[in-house]
Amino acid sequence: MTNEQKLYEHTIALLHERGVDPQAIGELVMFLQEKFIPSLTLEDATQNVMIVLRKREVQNAVMTGVQLDKLAEAGKLEQPLQHIIEEDEGLYGVDEILAFSIVNVYGSIGFTNYGYIDRVKPGILAKLNAHEPGIIHTFLDDIVGAIAAAAASRLAHSHPELEDDNY
Repeated sequence: MTNEQKLYEHTIALLHERGVDPQAIGELVMFLQEKFIPSLTLEDATQNVMIVLRKREVQNAVMTGVQLDKLAEAGKLEQPLQHIIEEDEGLYGVDEILAFSIVNVYGSIGFTNYGYIDRVKPGILAKLNAHEPGIIHTFLDDIVGAIAAAAASRLAHSHPELEDDNY
């Protein structure tokens, strides 16, 4: 098995460990794109998620964010950072900055997709953002939203004929 394949499988395993199935991210892609790509299926949306998860930048963001969430759950960060991440404080934007590294992979349309889905928090994002006692997903909710936004952007780029502003 190649190192590339090991990192990909490790990334998928980390998501599963934290309660996120790629199909749940595919559902977010459907939420973002079904109005623009009426023929889109959940299978196609999830396949695009899996392609996004093969990108090294995405894998690095998942590994970093999950590790920071786990360290915060274990109370292993120094104060005041421990409290800030535990509370997912509104003015703490490092989690979004990490997510932007994923959003950037497929162009600027990813920013609008990400901003919208981060605000609305549909599907798995609502669960990840529930702030249940002892469970911290400060980074993961933004990472999952960014993966969905990147996959939706990838789809939009592969269907330019469906854009409203064709000339």
